[in-house]
Amino acid sequence: MTQRRRLTTEDWIDAALAAIAEGGVPAVAVEPLAARLGATKGSFYWHFANRDALLDAALARWEARTTTEVIEEITGAADGPDVQLRALVIRVIGAAESDRVGPALLATPAHPAVAPVLARATRARLDVITTLLRRLGLPAAQARHRALLAYSAYLGHAQLAHSTPDELPTSKDARRAYLDHVLRVLTAR
Repeated sequence: MTQRRRLTTEDWIDAALAAIAEGGVPAVAVEPLAARLGATKGSFYWHFANRDALLDAALARWEARTTTEVIEEITGAADGPDVQLRALVIRVIGAAESDRVGPALLATPAHPAVAPVLARATRARLDVITTLLRRLGLPAAQARHRALLAYSAYLGHAQLAHSTPDELPTSKDARRAYLDHVLRVLTAR
């Protein structure tokens, strides 16, 4: 008889994120996740007090991976703001194309667990873009408006990537030209 590996808290969180990506926040349910993992409900309750605790942990993981860690990596680099902004745009555009959790969360923005996470992530993302644009010399109000434009473009890109990906540039050269154009628009004086 082979012994099964004991599930970890991380396994449950990964399963919850996969469920959100596939069916939205309502798909995070103990019994289906236990079945997906080949586990019992008892295993779930060993790691989490209830479904809400799992959902909170999954949302915290998504926020950390897609926002906090990205911002720390980009702003922690010794590069100038132009290089940091370029790295940020390239990184998040690529991530938007593969992140299926973000669009699922945007479909339920009023959910009591989702709303504060989306608010924090949006604020942090706008703040880092604004800061980089200010460091490039744009006045505060203009930097904030361009940050809103950049973030709106990111959300639109993410939507296109999931709904009509053929509309996006696919070749390396076309993609580079597109991203160069986006950066020129964002930083133009």
